[in-house]
Amino acid sequence: MIGLPKSTEFNKRIPKQKFYENLTVTPALKTAFKEQIKVIYWRNKVAATTMNLAPGTNVTELEVFEIKLNTGNLDEAVLRQIDKEIPYHILFLLEYEGKYQAWIGYKEAAQSGNNAFKVTGYYHTDWLTEDTLGIKADGLNVDAIYENYVRQIAGDKLQTATGESLEETVVRAEKKKQLQKQIDALQAKIRKEKQLNKQMKMNSELKNLREELLKNEG
Repeated sequence: MIGLPKSTEFNKRIPKQKFYENLTVTPALKTAFKEQIKVIYWRNKVAATTMNLAPGTNVTELEVFEIKLNTGNLDEAVLRQIDKEIPYHILFLLEYEGKYQAWIGYKEAAQSGNNAFKVTGYYHTDWLTEDTLGIKADGLNVDAIYENYVRQIAGDKLQTATGESLEETVVRAEKKKQLQKQIDALQAKIRKEKQLNKQMKMNSELKNLREELLKNEG
């Protein structure tokens, strides 16, 4: 699929019901699984035991899941639910009408332990043909393979400052996203505000937010 060696192939079908039956999920999420997903395949397992790699410190295995869709959209909550139930890092390949999107979350162990993980955010490619997807497994250990997948898929969304770790880049990118949301919301309020003194106060706040956003540029 994405140039991984045959030694990594798993090719096991996973019933989609596994991710919502007998679990506490919302009716909307259960509907998304039922209506948006056709079938889920566990295609590959990237690990020191399946490739010529050193073990990772933070990433012990990286799984490749192919999800064939009934529609051209998949709720991100579906991927979060799968990530929640699988205690490994996952590269998702969504397929619809012969086109593919690669999705991956920045996933790290939660402080609570017990194989619990949290996903900070998801990144994805455009819809592409299998030949033009261009996702490559680069790195000498499983940590590096995962980090390079995240950076390849995220592209410009994770511009790297010199010497910055992937975690630092993700945190900075998330902060930028939140600051931009605040800026957009404040600009909308300013446009609606009639009182000059309130406009001036909000414009001062807007200036501070824009300065903070500039500090977080790569």
